[in-house]
This record gives sequence, C-alpha cells and structure tokens, in this order.
Amino acid sequence: QVQLAESGGGLVQAGGSLRLSCAASGSIFSVNSMGWYRQAPGKQRELVAVITSGDSTNYGEFVKGRFTISSDNAKNTVYLEMNSLKPEDTAVYYCNLRLNGRYARYEYWGQGTQVTVSS
Repeated sequence: QVQLAESGGGLVQAGGSLRLSCAASGSIFSVNSMGWYRQAPGKQRELVAVITSGDSTNYGEFVKGRFTISSDNAKNTVYLEMNSLKPEDTAVYYCNLRLNGRYARYEYWGQGTQVTVSS
C-alpha cells in the first residue's frame, strides 16, 4: 500500500508564489519518478513537472521557467516551487508516483490539492 500526502495548495494573487509538497509512504521500492499534474475544470489532466530518480526533469510547456521541481529521495518527497503564478494556473494539482516493479510499473496518485490564483 502506498500513500501520497500533498500539502501547500491555497489561494494566491497573480504574480505570487506557492510551494507544493508531496510525501510518499508505505511500500516504496524502486522509484522511477515523482511529479505533478494538474486539472482545471472542463480540461484534461496535464503534466506540470516530473523528476526521475536520476534527477532528470521535464516540465509542461506552459511552465516556461516559472516552476521548479525538486525531490528529497531519502524522504520520498517531491516539491514544486511555483512563482509568477497566473490565473490560468488555477487547477487541482495531483502528485504522481511511478515505481518500477519486477515485471511492471506501478502508478499512484494523490488526492489533489487546490491552487487558486486570483487576478
């Protein structure tokens, strides 16, 4: 059993900053990657940022240098520093964890944390 505990969402004015955290616990074996996705009302879930166990990162095109993903592998925790937030960044942000099993890859999602950016 794996649990993902997200924190750090909230309401912020445009141009402001937020830091999201996600801590994984439970049967954590070989981590492939941890990351963040988001889903706004009426839209599909999209990649925000992902970081691999080897510290490679990938960001959604809309990030454009505003967000930074980092991780603490010893704590199985991933962070997302979000700066210069825009109203269009308003969404539910979901933590994602991918584990490498012997024969398959396992994927887990957090419950989501709301980020609201006011204009």
